Amino acid sequence: MRFLALTLPALLLAGAAHAQAPVKIEFWHAMNGVKDQVAGYARDFNRSQSRYEIVPSVQGNYRELLPKLQAAIKAGNPPALAQLEFTQVPDVAASGGLTDLSGFVDDLPDAFRNDFVPAAWKAGAVAGKNYSLPWNLSVPALLYNANVLKSSPEGWTWTQMEAATRKLATGGRKPLVVTAEAWTFEANVLSRGGSLVDGGKPALNSPEAVEALTQLTRMSAQGLAQPRSLNDVAGGVFDFARGKNLFIMASVANWIDARRIPLVKVGLASFPCEKAASCTVPLGGGALVVPKGATATERAGAQAFWQYLMAPERLADWVEATAYAPPRRSVTPLLGKWYGQNPQIRAVHAQLNRAVPRPTLPQYADWIPLIEKAIEQATTGKLSAQAALDAAQKAALK
Repeated sequence: MRFLALTLPALLLAGAAHAQAPVKIEFWHAMNGVKDQVAGYARDFNRSQSRYEIVPSVQGNYRELLPKLQAAIKAGNPPALAQLEFTQVPDVAASGGLTDLSGFVDDLPDAFRNDFVPAAWKAGAVAGKNYSLPWNLSVPALLYNANVLKSSPEGWTWTQMEAATRKLATGGRKPLVVTAEAWTFEANVLSRGGSLVDGGKPALNSPEAVEALTQLTRMSAQGLAQPRSLNDVAGGVFDFARGKNLFIMASVANWIDARRIPLVKVGLASFPCEKAASCTVPLGGGALVVPKGATATERAGAQAFWQYLMAPERLADWVEATAYAPPRRSVTPLLGKWYGQNPQIRAVHAQLNRAVPRPTLPQYADWIPLIEKAIEQATTGKLSAQAALDAAQKAALK
């Protein structure tokens, strides 16, 4: 009895300590370039409360993270929190791999929810349900070599872009980099008032898409543009650094790394807009999701961490560190000094006012490789723009 009397209090204390141990929330993300920043947010959140412990883990870029997450979901051991690029969310949600967060979003205070850029919520909605929570918002931008180009291309149309490259294409220089990448091509199409989707069906060979790719193909054939694949990023950076290429279509967030390119003063401007009256930009970036199988406690912890990240002062710190666009309007006043020092960023971020969500159809993820193949085929002279996009459209309809 004396043995029991001595051990029972110890067992009770051990059980209480175990019950109070924070619940670990494994967090997979693709922010390798700012992983220390993300780790710092997780660390500060963990110190701010005792119920949850966020454990961040870099899983490569978006395209590398996705198959890992899908495999983990299939195996029944996914993380409790993950980051996905916006166009990846619908496909994973449609396969039953994500938790519906609509109830949580609906319960958020109206003032908080309405403070967000509208496109941010729409980008994460699938069939009227919220499967993701906005975080790192991106808008397309034009990076340029400010050593060569003395005046900013801010406000250029695509017509002006072609005319400028014609003047700058001297000494073997091919001014514009044309990457076989769907998002910036989508932005090109939207800048002309077009779309790659018509309702629930593909419109990969829409008149505006053909117009956009025809121009890029013509510029490539005439030595005004340099076609590149997504796998040739290093080569593109090298040629940009030595002045062979002067313009790159990219995410505004790429500006942070681009400024580190040696010997080049990198400028930043809004994405070219061909038809001002109907010009929009596709909202890029990623959101946080809760994979299926997370416990109620894990889900609550994931949601609490997201709310922690959404504090205006924390978002302002995030924007200044990454150049991502602020998802909440209340963040903008906190960025006054930083915008004053970087007015080009202010102009590019202002594109949020005309940003629209990328297609939220589950099948759009399958169409992206078709779009990128068409860009590569046309700009390298293998097929005409019309033929390449017709082939992509035919494959998308299968």
